[in-house]
Amino acid sequence: MFTARHEENREVPDLSNLPPDFLWGVATSAYQIEGAVDTDGRTPSIWDTFCRVPGAVDNGDTGAAACDHYHRWPEDVGLMRRLGVDAYRLSVAWPRVRPDGVGAVNPKGLDFYDRLVDAVLAAGIRPFVTLYHWDLPQVLQDRGGWPERSTAEAFADYAAVVAARLGDRVADWTTVNEPLCVCWIGHLEGRMAPGERDLTRAVRASHHVLLGHGLATRAIRANAARPASVGLVLNLSPVEPATDRPADVAAARRMDGHVNRWWLDPVHGRGYPADMLAAYGVEPPVRGDDLAVIATPTDFLGVNYYFRQVVVDDPAGPPPRARQVPVPGSVETAMGWEVCPTGLERLLVAVNEEYRPAKIIVTESGSAWPDEVTPDGTVEDKERTDHLEQHLAACAAAVGRGVPLAGYFVWSLLDNFEWAYGYDKRFGLVHVDYPTQRRTVKASGLRYAELIRAHRQLTRSAGAAR
Repeated sequence: MFTARHEENREVPDLSNLPPDFLWGVATSAYQIEGAVDTDGRTPSIWDTFCRVPGAVDNGDTGAAACDHYHRWPEDVGLMRRLGVDAYRLSVAWPRVRPDGVGAVNPKGLDFYDRLVDAVLAAGIRPFVTLYHWDLPQVLQDRGGWPERSTAEAFADYAAVVAARLGDRVADWTTVNEPLCVCWIGHLEGRMAPGERDLTRAVRASHHVLLGHGLATRAIRANAARPASVGLVLNLSPVEPATDRPADVAAARRMDGHVNRWWLDPVHGRGYPADMLAAYGVEPPVRGDDLAVIATPTDFLGVNYYFRQVVVDDPAGPPPRARQVPVPGSVETAMGWEVCPTGLERLLVAVNEEYRPAKIIVTESGSAWPDEVTPDGTVEDKERTDHLEQHLAACAAAVGRGVPLAGYFVWSLLDNFEWAYGYDKRFGLVHVDYPTQRRTVKASGLRYAELIRAHRQLTRSAGAAR
């Protein structure tokens, strides 16, 4: 489905294709910005533990301080108001709310998110709350983590607690952010917390993360005081073979299964793809009505897009026995990722045509560059500005091809702790000077504000013309 031949870049329509109620947003996650990891009753997460593993994170960085958002959140809400965004995608830290993973609730933890949500709403911004952005309480990891069914059940209980507290004001929810990273990168490749390299445990984790999503979807709807719009966030990539060799074409199909279909098929009621069950040689621990729970209908699909994957066969490598290769002559971000805005358009069209979700939201899109603060205190990040415009144009093109796209969230509002890459990789629309915590809106942030204003003006003009 997502496998395609390379197409030349083509002209895309302007942003007038975006619907009048299109959501312009920014995104962050708790561990990447909050800091205060041992404040007000929060216990360690698997990322606090992983950061202490020698060599696991560049420069030995940790999220202990991050952007100090836990104390500086009023300033950060003010920055969003300045940008003029419609929506803010934030995540709740599970170990801040339920320090033991289950059982007693930490009032100070919930109070923090209570205040934050109220401030976001008071600024005229719509909160999108993500319940799991990778910070599993370490105590649950010690009991087996995501490879154990009990973690999915604990996640649903935690979701119920947060929905009961915030669900009188929060209407928009995402359950899990990027299961691929949680399971494949965290449990198969070992490059993210909890740092495991075990295919069987990775497959078990994948099933329980998806089961947790389905259980949490039901828990949110059962406990929120107002009608809840719930989605799952997947990081997806269009996959292409690097050559026409049959082995590379087959490898691209496997990579598509690994990256895309393994997650999309179950949540859309198709179960796990048979070709990938054969490729892994491991059966997910499905019980009873698990597949029906995983396929609990959602209100939207969240799509995170950063790059396409051009791959070759890699028979000696780990499953899926396929390896991503660089694209000669391409522009690459500081992460080494190819800039390919047409890949976003193709991805959105393919997802829509194959699965027909009720609504799609680009819940993350962004780029890291080696930003520098000029002597006059500005950050002229032309590369990020170009990337932003190109990917928004790709969104508009996808809408023109019938995709029910409802919004776009830039990753990220702030420069932040970028997981295993530490603090060297900067994705923010806002520059953070970590020693002083000074925030500076970059040129890309100012441009995003201009695009938001232009779209609103276009919408008003179109309404007046009618």
